[in-house]
Amino acid sequence: MSNTIQFYQDNPHPCSYLEDQDARNIYPDPNLEMTNQLYSHLIQHGFRRSGDISYRPYCQDCHQCLPVRINAKLFKANRSQRRCLNRNKDVSIAIKPAEFNPEHYQLYCDYLMHRHSGGGMDNPTEESYSKFLLSKWSDTRFIELRENNKLIAVAVTDFISNGASAFYTFFDPTLEKRSLGTLSILKQIELVQTQGLSWLYLGYWIKECNKMNYKQHFSPIESYVNQQWSPLDTSKNFE
Repeated sequence: MSNTIQFYQDNPHPCSYLEDQDARNIYPDPNLEMTNQLYSHLIQHGFRRSGDISYRPYCQDCHQCLPVRINAKLFKANRSQRRCLNRNKDVSIAIKPAEFNPEHYQLYCDYLMHRHSGGGMDNPTEESYSKFLLSKWSDTRFIELRENNKLIAVAVTDFISNGASAFYTFFDPTLEKRSLGTLSILKQIELVQTQGLSWLYLGYWIKECNKMNYKQHFSPIESYVNQQWSPLDTSKNFE
């Protein structure tokens, strides 16, 4: 990466994805002014953001966190994804500014209570919600999905120079048959395609983490390994 950027590593902390594992991240120089243009560069090298902070996993003895992205220009929905789209023909889409919205916040709280109880993110506050999802420098939009004007999902999406990043999605946990997580990704791919962009970044894929298995079903998908993007090989172990 650019020699003009210095990076700093944090201390070991419990891994959020793998039990009995410690994790470490690297961060760009905190004195460096972060911009969406700079982030567009960093995300191509495996970085993500949390609020205003950009980071990348950097563990000495574990390399299982693989940055992944979908090639939107070549993407074709498989049979299961086409069925998902057909089931949700009555769902409307709206693009909203990235700002605090009480209706969004209530759905976020319901989602965490049902899907991530005891995971450390439940019982959020308005402050923690805003600190996590919003950023002063990113080009972020909240993609609303509604059924008969009822809010059922929100996909928080960062737009960058060559595509978009599916930053976080939360949805009505009682509507399992709608497969709203899959639907949200499909709609974000459509947005990227409509704008003539190339990639939808999906954050990290970990082979041993079942919650991330859904990502490998979007094809073609690439992973960032050894400082280059190449087709994701789900058969390999990245110890």
